[in-house]
Amino acid sequence: MKTEPRRTVEVSAGLIFREGKLLIAQRHADSHLGGLWEFPGGKREAGESFEQCLVRELHEELGVTVEVGELFESVDHDYPDKSVHLRFFLCRLTAGEPQPLGCAAVNWVARDQLGRFEFPAADAGLLARLTQADSLWH
Repeated sequence: MKTEPRRTVEVSAGLIFREGKLLIAQRHADSHLGGLWEFPGGKREAGESFEQCLVRELHEELGVTVEVGELFESVDHDYPDKSVHLRFFLCRLTAGEPQPLGCAAVNWVARDQLGRFEFPAADAGLLARLTQADSLWH
């Protein structure tokens, strides 16, 4: 019996800091990993760079405009039904106030509050690195 190759989804996500807090978004309950919190972003479309994807997704999901900065972390993670390749970029909010247009909720959280939210398994290493990155929180 031939097994199907595992599907890989490429995702771009933004790390947006403001006044010592980091923006997180809650996934819709009926979506993959529903109800968990994540860093806003989405799936990369064909012919799109990870940076272009992030600008588009943050506009669609949150109604904001961002300037995409440096790549902070790149993560590959296998879930039972698919693999994900995530790229997390530091971003600067340039226009708009985040609204939950394509997600269930948004929240600005301080470093010591991050542990109160449940994130997908793929974000574990990133969360550990973020809590150690003092300069980002100032």
